[in-house]
Amino acid sequence: MPLFVNNLFQINSAVFNQAALELFSFQYKNNAVYGGFVQALNKPVGSIQTIERIPFLPISFFKTHAVKTTAFEEEQLFESSGTTQTVQSKHLVKSLKLYEDSFFNAFALQYGFVKDYCVLGLLPSYLERKHSSLVYMVQRMMDESGHPLNGFFLSNVDELAKRLIELEEQQQKTLLIGVTFGLLDFAEQYQLPLKHTIVMETGGMKGRREELTRDEVHAQLKKSFLVDKIHSEYGMTELLSQAYSKGDGIFYCPPWMKVLVREEDDPMQLKTKGKGALNIIDLANVYSCSFIATDDIGEVFEDGSFRVMGRIDNSDIRGCSLLAL
Repeated sequence: MPLFVNNLFQINSAVFNQAALELFSFQYKNNAVYGGFVQALNKPVGSIQTIERIPFLPISFFKTHAVKTTAFEEEQLFESSGTTQTVQSKHLVKSLKLYEDSFFNAFALQYGFVKDYCVLGLLPSYLERKHSSLVYMVQRMMDESGHPLNGFFLSNVDELAKRLIELEEQQQKTLLIGVTFGLLDFAEQYQLPLKHTIVMETGGMKGRREELTRDEVHAQLKKSFLVDKIHSEYGMTELLSQAYSKGDGIFYCPPWMKVLVREEDDPMQLKTKGKGALNIIDLANVYSCSFIATDDIGEVFEDGSFRVMGRIDNSDIRGCSLLAL
């Protein structure tokens, strides 16, 4: 096991690349699916000395294979949302503590400690599923927060409106985290000035509404809630880490996560900035695969932040995917 894993959430940019290379070597040797994929590329492992040369596993492998590093009995199975016509991705999680440490630390870096917030989850469709990593994360945030007005909301939006009004009157810092179509439905029924509430969309239209760009979604939400910015979370079933945007669709990764860009017509050509398909290094994915080639198109900037511009043509529609800009 790479030594950095014991101090994963204290990692910094100075040692990230070396940590990623160490984890690549570990996963190549201890993950049959990933090791087989790398071998099939006929790429000499000894020649991989930079993160740009690391092979990235296509995210579709999580639909067809058990992607595991070392042998273990999973503590939790997370499944993607998808639709009844699509095959769901499965993430076999060895350690829920590792997942919790990742999302608590990532949130704290951007927003402070979750215990200072009341947490409201507007997650219709996700609440109806048994293996949603998003629902698990929000539930644990509520547990950590301990606020008496924390709660999930499915179709009881009247109760959500009353809860938000009460919290605003108390000037209580609140996180309203919701799937996009749920927030849009709520915003059409209620116009509430939210001065003490972070409105955060997690993506996900799932064919429930006419597709809108992120700018259009945010414009509607800002108008209904009288806020300057709509926040966003970038996460997926196959990752244990999340990136956050505090507005304008620009996401920032925690120090143990990095986004690269690949050429759509040459997936082995990787860059640390520019436009193209997005590859993600998530060092928290110690026991699955930390090197994932996603189906998202985007742009990575000089400082490592990124935006999502859409989906690769013909890729499956993901229930938790973010909208095009």
